[in-house]
Amino acid sequence: MNHAKSYLKTSGLCFVLLTFLSGCAKDYSMNPQPNGEKVEIVIKMPEELELTPLRVMYRSAICRSVVHDGDGRPESLEGYNGYGLELTKRGATEFYEARLFIDGGGRCKWRLSNVVFSINYRIPSRFGESVTQGIGGTVIVEFDGNDAQLSVGRTRNVVGPDLIMVKNYYPWLSEKFIGGYARRANLSSEGGGYLTFKAREARRIYFEPVLHSDVVVTSVSPKKHIIGDFIQFYYPDGTVESNGQSVPNFTKMQKMRLAAEAKK
Repeated sequence: MNHAKSYLKTSGLCFVLLTFLSGCAKDYSMNPQPNGEKVEIVIKMPEELELTPLRVMYRSAICRSVVHDGDGRPESLEGYNGYGLELTKRGATEFYEARLFIDGGGRCKWRLSNVVFSINYRIPSRFGESVTQGIGGTVIVEFDGNDAQLSVGRTRNVVGPDLIMVKNYYPWLSEKFIGGYARRANLSSEGGGYLTFKAREARRIYFEPVLHSDVVVTSVSPKKHIIGDFIQFYYPDGTVESNGQSVPNFTKMQKMRLAAEAKK
């Protein structure tokens, strides 16, 4: 009998605890309306490049999180809910597309905050068997007043429903020695590879990377840590630069290409 009473007490306690915990559990799921407003993203990809999945971030002013600063003081921030999304290829074309709900719905009333995507060389071995994938190009689009989880360089403000980006990219073959030898196929582009846009009203986003595969810049890093010894960049016109920069001179690449095209 005592065992039965003990079992009933334990079971009752477990039931109360489970009820309490489930009652306090927060539902962070999204539940957008099927006919809700969307952002359309279309990307035209050259055959030599590949596209990473979209990194999508939603935020909520209702489901907040608390962080502490260096002095231990609490600060309430908007909650976040992120996920990855593969873009869908449009038939046999070069176009990839995705559609994202502005209002993510749910108990937290999620709102689209930002989206991040990147491009890289699809087959870096075209530069040699030992060449691996290196730095690519990244686009960050912010739809609210929050900075994206990845925030690099200056932010360009865009007004209106259309954000159209047609950007130039150049092959950059790098060779490094310190920390292990490596040869990598990178992309040289505007903004050091990062483009950030604040586009609150954007509903149609178009991105087209234009790869100038015949205009290649190479770089060789120092073999030892020596003060004043920097990365050397070798440009298609035969010039060499070594001025402390970590990425090629994109403006220089643009001028060389345009000058060569003007002579044709």
